[in-house]
Amino acid sequence: MKGPFEARKVSKHVYWVGSIDWGMRDFHGYTTKRGSTYNAYLVLGGKNILIDTVKSSFKDEMLARISSLINPHDIDYIISNHSEPDHTGCLAEVIELVEPEKVFASAMGVKALENIFHAGLEVTAVKNGESMKLGDLNFTFLETRMLHWPDSMFTYLAEDKLLFSQDAFGMHLATSQRFADELSDDILHDEGKKYYANILTPYSALVTSLLKKVSGLNIKIGIIAPAHGPIWRGDDVGKVLNWWSDWAAQNPTRKAVILYGSMWGCTGAMARAIEEGLVAEGASVKVMPVESCRRSDAATEVLDAGALVVGSPTLNNNMLPAVADFLTYLRGLKPKNLVGAVFGSYGWSGEAVGQLRDILEQMKVELLGEIKANYMPDAEALARCRALGVTIAARLPK
Repeated sequence: MKGPFEARKVSKHVYWVGSIDWGMRDFHGYTTKRGSTYNAYLVLGGKNILIDTVKSSFKDEMLARISSLINPHDIDYIISNHSEPDHTGCLAEVIELVEPEKVFASAMGVKALENIFHAGLEVTAVKNGESMKLGDLNFTFLETRMLHWPDSMFTYLAEDKLLFSQDAFGMHLATSQRFADELSDDILHDEGKKYYANILTPYSALVTSLLKKVSGLNIKIGIIAPAHGPIWRGDDVGKVLNWWSDWAAQNPTRKAVILYGSMWGCTGAMARAIEEGLVAEGASVKVMPVESCRRSDAATEVLDAGALVVGSPTLNNNMLPAVADFLTYLRGLKPKNLVGAVFGSYGWSGEAVGQLRDILEQMKVELLGEIKANYMPDAEALARCRALGVTIAARLPK
């Protein structure tokens, strides 16, 4: 009698034995409206090799999928590509259960696993570029430091032309379909872009280098098996590599993001006037009131924008807390190649606009102007806002 969970075949030697998290809605402040998957893989080829594990609460699901193929006690080796708990949450328990011959990780991974579990795990460090035969199959290990943790690495299975890419080329998407070619491009691009924007943006220069390294692995006719989301095969491999190349470049477009908070509609009126000036000059605009938007959606929109315009009224000598929240998040993501401006209404002190200016300067946004209005902006103030929109549009790519 079959159990409730089964492995899914990925390639000649590889099976997906991960788990689906339909209910996850937040990942470190990144809103995951479509849930996620934690992808673990079982390789069968003379030796039985488990590639990564899953979040601790999904251990039994993973073990059940493994059991549909082999007895978990027959696992010979475990490879840990990344020590973050959504991939190692049950690793110590699995090691204790199956007693593998060896557990492999990068040199930084060995240190990270000890600092996470404090359990004296015996983990063997592999070197960057090291190749190793396990059973009948040949594996190569490639360090991908800071994509997106210091310990991250890829594992390449030569016989199947398959790259276990860890968090690279993934997305947070819960789905019953295991392969990208079973899903619509709209969903894949939407969730892939959001994942990149909210997790990988600070490391874009490293991503560009990584893509050059990956190009030598002959995977364009193979498979990319990430740690989250669907598996890429066939033409979709080239597609996701091209998407990541575009996102890493952060080339500015003729698009502006207006991010603002408003208490009584005054700063909101200024935002709309700036929008009108941008639109009049042919720019596309995404207006994002912080009261009704998610910070992760703002990060996604900024990824392919050319301008970031931020507004806030002054509350207790400060910008609105919600605006500060968004900017703290965006500053950490380090978006590049942006022009921008700041604006806001105030009653009697007006410090918020200066605070916005300071943060955007820290983010290396090239500022093109700032506007303050006392209480409700009058016709002259709104005209200046519209003119600011025109000025910003003039600096965006044609």
